[in-house]
Amino acid sequence: MHIFPTLSTDRLVLRELTVEDIPNLRAIHSDVHHMRWFGVDPVVNLSQAENLFQIFQSTFSTGVGVRWAIERRSDNAFLGTCGLFKWNKAWHSCAIGYELASFAQGHGYMREALSTAISYGFNTMKLNRIEAQVHTDNIRSITTLNTLGFICEGLQRQAGYWHNNYHDLYQLSLIRLDYDA
Repeated sequence: MHIFPTLSTDRLVLRELTVEDIPNLRAIHSDVHHMRWFGVDPVVNLSQAENLFQIFQSTFSTGVGVRWAIERRSDNAFLGTCGLFKWNKAWHSCAIGYELASFAQGHGYMREALSTAISYGFNTMKLNRIEAQVHTDNIRSITTLNTLGFICEGLQRQAGYWHNNYHDLYQLSLIRLDYDA
C-alpha cells in the first residue's frame, strides 16, 4: 500500500482529504456562482458532498492520480482542493483540476498549490504532459495556468455540459520540456 503524499509550501499544506473536510467541500461546491466554472452542477445536499469526497479520495487509492486538500498553515483553514487525475501511465500524462473557496481567492494560494502539485507530477509521477480544460470565461483560472507555463492549444466547442447548457472550453497543457526550461 502506498502512503499518501503530503506536500508543503511556505503558506500551505497539501494533504489527504478526510471526512472532516466534507462540510467544507459542500460549502465550496454548493456555491452556484463559484461552481459556474467547475464543470458539474453544484452540490445541493450532504449526500452529494460525501459522494464527491469519495470520488476525490479514490483518485489515489485506485492509482488514477491524487487529489489534495489545500490547508493554510497559519490557521489550518481548509481552502479547497487540487489534484492530478486521469493519469495515463503509458502516455505519461494526466489532467489537472482544482477549486478554491471564495474567501481564499485572490491571494495566490492556488498558484502556490498548483506549482507544488505540478512539481510532484513531473518529478514523482514522471509525467510528460499535464492538461487542463477551462471555461472560456474563467479568466482567473486561465491567468493562473498561463503564469505556471500552460499553453493554450485551442478551443473545444461545446465540450462541457452543466447547468443545463453546453460550454466551450479552452484546452491548455504544460509539457515537461517547457516545465524544465
